[in-house]
Amino acid sequence: MSFQVTVQPSGRQFACDEGETILNAAIRAGVGLPYGCKNGACSSCKGKLISGNITHGAHQEKALPVTEEALGLSLFCCATPHSDVTIEAREVAGVGEFPVRKMPSRIAKIEKVADDVVIISLQLPATERLQYLAGQYIEFMLRDGKRRSYSMANAPHKDAQISVHIRHMPGGLFTDQVFSTLKERDILRFEGPLGTFFLREDSAKPVVLLASGTGFAPIKAIIEQMIHNESGRAMTLYWGGRRPQDLYMHALCEEWARTIPAFTYVPVISNAHADDHWDGRNGFVHQAVLTDFPDLSAYQVYACGAPIVVDSAKRDFVNLCHLPAEEFYADAFTSEADLA
Repeated sequence: MSFQVTVQPSGRQFACDEGETILNAAIRAGVGLPYGCKNGACSSCKGKLISGNITHGAHQEKALPVTEEALGLSLFCCATPHSDVTIEAREVAGVGEFPVRKMPSRIAKIEKVADDVVIISLQLPATERLQYLAGQYIEFMLRDGKRRSYSMANAPHKDAQISVHIRHMPGGLFTDQVFSTLKERDILRFEGPLGTFFLREDSAKPVVLLASGTGFAPIKAIIEQMIHNESGRAMTLYWGGRRPQDLYMHALCEEWARTIPAFTYVPVISNAHADDHWDGRNGFVHQAVLTDFPDLSAYQVYACGAPIVVDSAKRDFVNLCHLPAEEFYADAFTSEADLA
C-alpha cells in the first residue's frame, strides 16, 4: 500500500510507501524537501501538516517540541503517513538534479592531519563518477545496517576521487574502526549525494562561511566550487576550533587568502593554551562574525559544524544582524551523542 503526498504551495505529488517516511519518499521521487541529518535531530526538514494522518518516530524534543507538533508542525524525516497527506514545505531547487545512488569505493589514501582527524580519499569505480553539488554528503553503509554521514570535502569538478574528513569520536562504532583497523584498499559502500546544504550559484551576494571543527569539509568544497566558477563574489571564511591544531588545513586557508583577491580568512580559537602561542582571534567563532558583520542583510551565510554552533549562529545572525532567514544555509553535524 502507498499514500499520496501533496506538497504546497508547489502542488508537487509523490507516492510514499507504507512504513516509509515522507522525506525518504521525497528523496526517492526527486522532490527537493529541505533536510539535513535525516534522523530527527536538526529540524531542517520541519514543515506543516495541512491534512492527513501521520505518526512521528523517535526525534529530539528540541527539533520538534510538543507545542509545535500540537500546532501541526512536522519533522518529515521521521513522519510516517497513514493516509494521503498534504504538507506545506519550501522546496529546494536543484536537489533532484543528480540521482541518489549506492556505490562501492576503495580507500585510496588515509592521511592523518591532526591527532583526532583523518582525511580519507575514496576511489570510485573507473566507469562511474558521483555527480553532486558542493556541500552535499554521503552515507557510509555499515555491515550492521547502520549508517554514518560525511560531507564531500572536495568540489565535484576536482577529480575522480572524493574525500571526507573524519574526526575520532572515542567509542564511536565507525570512527574507532577508522582510527584502528581501516586501511588503504579497503572497500566502503555509500549512498549519495544527499542533503540540501550546497552552494546557491544563482546569487551574486557576498558570502560568509562559518565552520567549526570538521564542519570545514563541506565549506572547503563550496569554496573550491566558487574558485572554479570564478564567481568574483566576496568570501569571508571563519573557522573555529578549541586549539590551533583543530584547524587542520590552516595553511591551505592562508594560501587562499594570499592568492584569491575576494577571499578573507579569519581563524578563531576558543581555548588556546599558553604553549600554543596563539596570537589570532579568540572566543566563539560565530561571535567573531557578529563583531565583524553587524549588518548581514545583504549577505548569504553557509554554516557547518556542531549543532550548538549552527543554532547559535542562525539565531543571532537573524535576530541581531538582520540576515534574512532564507539566506542562512546550514548543515549541523550530528553524532550518536547528539541523537541521545
